[in-house]
Amino acid sequence: MTLTGTAEAGAAKAPPVPPPGRAGGRASAARRAWRTFSPYAYLAPFFTLFAAFGLFPLLYTAYVSLYRVELQTPGDLQWRGFGNYASIFGDEFFWTALRNTFTIGVLSTVPQLAMALGLAHLLNYKLRGRTFIRTAMLLPYATSVAAATLVFAQLFGRDFGLINYVLGLVGISPVDWQTGTVASQIAVSSIVIWRWTGYNALIYLAGMQSIPSELYEAAEVDGASRWRQFVHVTLPGLRPTIVFTVVVSTIGATQLFGEPLLFEGSISGGISHQYQTLGLYMYEQGWGFFHLGRAAAIAWVMFVVIVLLVGVNALLARRRSRKEAGR
Repeated sequence: MTLTGTAEAGAAKAPPVPPPGRAGGRASAARRAWRTFSPYAYLAPFFTLFAAFGLFPLLYTAYVSLYRVELQTPGDLQWRGFGNYASIFGDEFFWTALRNTFTIGVLSTVPQLAMALGLAHLLNYKLRGRTFIRTAMLLPYATSVAAATLVFAQLFGRDFGLINYVLGLVGISPVDWQTGTVASQIAVSSIVIWRWTGYNALIYLAGMQSIPSELYEAAEVDGASRWRQFVHVTLPGLRPTIVFTVVVSTIGATQLFGEPLLFEGSISGGISHQYQTLGLYMYEQGWGFFHLGRAAAIAWVMFVVIVLLVGVNALLARRRSRKEAGR
């Protein structure tokens, strides 16, 4: 075989080479497709978990709230429409739980955020052992709700509690912290304050450290005192952070469950329901009286209450920002 014949045979056996432009176009199209769909691929796990454990339970709860469902026979559904909602709105204990949720929320949120703001302001200065103090402030947040509530229940004991012992030293008669309406709500609120003050203080501290130091230097040059710097520099710079903590604390107060449940160990929130919250009332209806449909209706009422409270907070914050922008 000649050299020319060998070359022709090798050329016949070689696979055809695609034009350079077609291969480059396919690669470019693949890259464009990946750039378009890759963000959705990264977000797909979150939305999958949210749909399975967030959206589906929410919609299914709304569905169940329209039926009569008992815990013993969860598969037996009887259509009631808005009958479950009418039943809870006609129950005086629902309005008691709603009122208790509001009062405990105010008693726990306002002092908690005020104390957290003051602690963050102190920690914003150069102090010895700041790292240790910041770590110690997170310990109540890391403590179990059950452990903290059981300890506070002993502290607020009527006969042998430490709180009544200290009050007796200053001549104040013992207080029945578990029977009195105001006293029991103060006791439950103190648990929430103790657990969440340090957490919010660190959030405020992070917000304070993001405020430019030039603003404080300019205020000091103008002769502003520490208090005026706090009012006119720190608070305006912390406004988004304060709005965030108020919203989160409002949601937490509306869903309060563990502290009132373990304070006395009763799902009724005391003898006369004096500190029963909406979360505890929902648990009582669903797992105490076995009315799952009514418990689902209460859950949706709580959801609407949270949305309304968050909306009011956002509206007030927006109006405040507009007023200050118009000055």
